[in-house]
Formats: sequence, structure tokens, C-alpha cells
Amino acid sequence: MTRAFWHLSALIVGVFVTSAGWSAAGPPCDKYPAAKQDRCTEIWKELNKEDGPTIAQFGLDQQKRREEGKITAQQHLAENMTFIKQSTEKRIERLKERMAKE
Repeated sequence: MTRAFWHLSALIVGVFVTSAGWSAAGPPCDKYPAAKQDRCTEIWKELNKEDGPTIAQFGLDQQKRREEGKITAQQHLAENMTFIKQSTEKRIERLKERMAKE
């Protein structure tokens, strides 16, 4: 297999493991009453699934830019961290909106 394939695979797995890790470690549901925490967790998992394709596409685009020499390893990491933070913040906002409707 090519080096690029392994880099891409590692990136995609890393993004999903990180996402799954946040989910497993506890979605931001502890602020809700105990009776609503299970539903909050379900919604959080749904949001992670909904965003999966966007996250994967970002990873693919990043890897392509890296292979083309358009970004350095440090830029790649910094942009990934920024993307993860922003996408998580957006999911948290969507979670709040959906929980308000419950």
C-alpha cells in the first residue's frame, strides 16, 4: 500500500476515534436533568453520525493539500485542531437546539 493511503487511513481513523472518544467520554449532557440525559446522548450520537461525511471529507482534503505540498505538517495539525474545535462547537449548539425542542 502507498504511504499516502496509510496517512489518509490514519487521519480518518483519528478523526473518528476522537469523535467517538468524545462521545464515549460523555457528551455535553451532564448539565441536563438525569431524566433527559439518555435522550441527550442519543441526539449527540446522531449529530456525530450526521457530521461524519463532512469530517471525512475535510480529512481527505487536508491530506490532498499536504501531499501537494500546499501545507506543512504543522499547518495540517493546526488546521485539524481548529476544525475539530469548530465542528464540536457547532454540534454542541445543534444539541442545545434539539434538546430545547424535547
